[in-house]
This record gives sequence, structure tokens and C-alpha cells, in this order.
Amino acid sequence: MSAVRFVAIGDSFTEGVGDELPDGRVRGWADIAAQGWADAVGHPIQYANFAIRGKLAWPIVEEQLEPALELGPTHLSFNGGGNDVMRPRTDVEHIADTFSRVLRRCDEQGVTLIVLSGTNPAGQLPMGSLIQRRGDALSEAVVRRIDGRDDVIRALNWPDRELSAGAYWSEDRLHMNANGHHRVAARVLNALGYEPPSEWWAPAERVAGGSGFAYYRQHVGPWVKRRITRTSSGDGRTAKYPTWVERVPQ
Repeated sequence: MSAVRFVAIGDSFTEGVGDELPDGRVRGWADIAAQGWADAVGHPIQYANFAIRGKLAWPIVEEQLEPALELGPTHLSFNGGGNDVMRPRTDVEHIADTFSRVLRRCDEQGVTLIVLSGTNPAGQLPMGSLIQRRGDALSEAVVRRIDGRDDVIRALNWPDRELSAGAYWSEDRLHMNANGHHRVAARVLNALGYEPPSEWWAPAERVAGGSGFAYYRQHVGPWVKRRITRTSSGDGRTAKYPTWVERVPQ
């Protein structure tokens, strides 16, 4: 029986924003995949999650990677760049270099890397065409960074056109809802060689996104204010699982 110690680093995508539980905690694809992984192998696994919403790609690497590696994981997942591509000035190749850094450090530590590309919200956001172009470029640049590395586990969500449908997104149109996070978790388990529950691939219910002035007031306005004030939705937040928690088969 091989021990599994899975640690995730990233931003709101990996923290689980948009998939809020009744008690207010966020869950998200990484939590779902960790439980599904334990169920699939039939024994407990260790899981940690350092992701914090609002983080740019390089701060993710600079702040989360080494603490994550210090835990001695067998697997480390990384996604970043979603916040970068929405900034006025973006260097896609520089963002993609974070994936090279993470891969190098995983190689040095003997850790299996799980690379994820984010989901595509461009069709429902202001400036969607710009986000689409940058997201396409980033996705291609990341794939180039891992070209020829069959040992890197790939869960690439950006090309998944189904995931762009409104049924997978929360009211802010920027973060996935529970449907989206389950679909991403299904892709991760599939990439690991396990069969996820079939219902994870399809939405359990359709959630209507915000629209009109209310949407701009509740979601776009606060985002613009943070850009002007150079603040982040993750300011003051800490990782939800900075040490190992055990997930047991259910």
C-alpha cells in the first residue's frame, strides 16, 4: 500500500472559492479530489492546501512552494496565472516560467507534479475577448514548459468548452460553483488513473449568474476598487490546511 501525501498550491481556483459549504467554509476541487483519491485507493491519504485567493502566479510560488515541499509530499498540484491575465499589463511567458520553477523543485525533491490549467470564464466577463487571448496564450505556454514530460500529471481545464457554460459558475461569473469544482476534481482523478463518480462530470443543478447593474455593483465594482487600492481579496488570509489532514475512504 503506497502512502499518498497530496499538497495543493495556488489561488482562489485551488482554495475553492465559489464552492461554499453551508457553514461558510470553502471546499473546491482539491478537497473533493483528495476525498475521491482516498475512496479510489481504499486507504487514508494525507492532504494539505496552501492556496489563497487573489494571489498572482509568482507570489504563489514564492510564498507557498517551499512550505508545501517541506511537508514531504508525494504529489504537488499547481495552478496559477488566472489573476495575472486580468491585470492591465501581463507577460504571459513570465507567468508560465512559474511552472518551470515548480517542476524543477519537484524534480529536485522527488515529488510528482500535477499541473492544472484554470477554467475559462471569458465568455461571461467584461473584457472577455482580452482574457480569452491571454488565457489561450498562457495555456499554450504552460504546455510547452512540460513538453516531453510524461511523468507530469496533466489536468488541463482551459480547453474544456463544457466548463465555460454558465451551469458551472457562481454568481460572480469568475469562480466556479460546486458543479465546476466537481468537474475539475473528476478530471484530476481521471488524470491520476482513477474513475471518478460519473455525476461529477455533469452539473447537479443550474445556477443563474448575476446580471445587470446588480452584478457590476456586487462583483465588478469591488474588483476594480481592489485594483485601484492595490489590495487583494486574499489579504490577511492564511492557508486553510497548512499541515496534513487525513482523508479516509467513505
